[in-house]
Amino acid sequence: MADRDPGDPGDAARPGSERRDPARRDSGERRGGARADGGARAGAGVRTGGTSPSGAAPSGTAGGPGRVLVAVYGIFALAAGARAGVQIATRFDEAPLAYALSAFAAVVYAVATVALGLGGRTAFRVAVAACAIELAGVLIVGTLSLADAAAFPDETVWSAYGRGYGFVPLVLPVVGLLWLRRTARMGGGPEAGGGRPVSGGV
Repeated sequence: MADRDPGDPGDAARPGSERRDPARRDSGERRGGARADGGARAGAGVRTGGTSPSGAAPSGTAGGPGRVLVAVYGIFALAAGARAGVQIATRFDEAPLAYALSAFAAVVYAVATVALGLGGRTAFRVAVAACAIELAGVLIVGTLSLADAAAFPDETVWSAYGRGYGFVPLVLPVVGLLWLRRTARMGGGPEAGGGRPVSGGV
């Protein structure tokens, strides 16, 4: 067998040859490093809260258990609104105060439903106000209906602290406020319906 000439150009053209252009090797290494760095950043974004590249955080007030809360508020808005509508349309003169309060309660429930479902800074504040008004209404109307039953010839949604609805009207605003507080601390701030950044709390 004849000795091969070390300068034979076939060595450079052979597919398995170890001779490579240094410029191409450096370019490939840079591209590989960029891909690895991008993957690491994407993984870090998922681990730190799942934010999208645009920085938008997921909705907080209507996510997870918040969906159940929104559904319950929606049911009460429909129930209270339908009941008040029938009472006002058919026998408003029998208990005008009670029926007007039932209509007001329906409006509060509807506002809370929409605010909890939307999320965001403004909706968060509206939801807090709606839940606070609801809780105050249940306590005030519930106390007055027991102290002066003659003023309430017919029950409202909030009479006797919501006794006619299994006391759910008394518990619901407390649960709503607690959920909003939790969202404010862990939901990612105003953009997620949390009202304040995680470090601020409520």
